[in-house]
Amino acid sequence: QVQLVESGGGLVQTGGSLRLSCAASGSIFRVNAMGWYRQAPGKQRELVADITKVGSTNYADSVKGRFTISRDNAKNTVYLQMNSLKPEDTAVYYCNAEWGLGAMRHIYWGQGTQVTVSS
Repeated sequence: QVQLVESGGGLVQTGGSLRLSCAASGSIFRVNAMGWYRQAPGKQRELVADITKVGSTNYADSVKGRFTISRDNAKNTVYLQMNSLKPEDTAVYYCNAEWGLGAMRHIYWGQGTQVTVSS
């Protein structure tokens, strides 16, 4: 079992910045990649960015150059620095963690944190 707790969401104006944090606890020794997804009202959940245990990153085209994902393995925490925010970034942001491999692989999700960007 892995527990994920997100923090750092809020209301910000267009062009502003926010930093999201996701702290993992529990059976973290088998956590591999971690990532951030978002879901806007009426839309499907979509990948924002993810990062492997060794730091390889992947970003959605819509956030490249504006968002940065990072990971502190010592603190079992993944971060999402969001700059130059736009109203279309408004969504609930979810942290996830890939646990285990093969038949034992499981994806854990946090409870989500709201990000609202006003125009």
